Amino acid sequence: MSDVAPERSHPDRDLSDLSDPDYREAVVDLLGALAYGELRAFAQLAKDSELAPTLGHRSAHATLAAHELRNFTLLTDRLRALDADPEQAMEPFVEAVDSFHARTASSDWLEGLVKAYVGEGIAQDFYREISSYVDPDTRSLVLTVLEDQGQADFAVSAVRAAIEEDARIAGRLALWGRRLVGEAITQAQRVGVERDALASLLVGAPGRSGADLAELGRMFVRLTDEHTKRMDRLGLSA
Repeated sequence: MSDVAPERSHPDRDLSDLSDPDYREAVVDLLGALAYGELRAFAQLAKDSELAPTLGHRSAHATLAAHELRNFTLLTDRLRALDADPEQAMEPFVEAVDSFHARTASSDWLEGLVKAYVGEGIAQDFYREISSYVDPDTRSLVLTVLEDQGQADFAVSAVRAAIEEDARIAGRLALWGRRLVGEAITQAQRVGVERDALASLLVGAPGRSGADLAELGRMFVRLTDEHTKRMDRLGLSA
């Protein structure tokens, strides 16, 4: 669940770059990381729906899960079009993503909603930042997958309604949100640096420009700023 962040693009990228095996590997890494994230999001939403307090909330979860599955299909279809095996493309990111979910297992439905909106939102912002460094077709796919389809409004309205009913839960959820931001940024850093090809999209490679240290610093400031905005929308302190 992610809000739309400001777009930054690098017009020197085009589809011909995919003939470069190093760049193609980086794109496969990016799509593989996103695909596994969508697969896990689908599974998590389906699981969390069992904790939903009403049938209407459960139905909303089902709709959101279907959206994640659609995104997963879009990404795996593109990987196959690049002659890449989707399972092999996802495999390098299984440990990092699974570790994040293991460390941030929610104890109830509301924590699950905050995690889906805040925790997943940070990860999605990170991928949106990386998409600034890829060719237009790949960037378009990434932004399509990360586009909000009502997930944010659902999470915000449900959490705010719960707080109105019992203001005491706000403190607990605020602490939960602050924990999530640290874990999510750690996950983003781990995904970004453990794969050389994916890291090359950010820091550059021979023949391809990337972000300098100052820009990388600004990127993580933007991630934190977007987190604060999400917490504010939920009615929680960041």
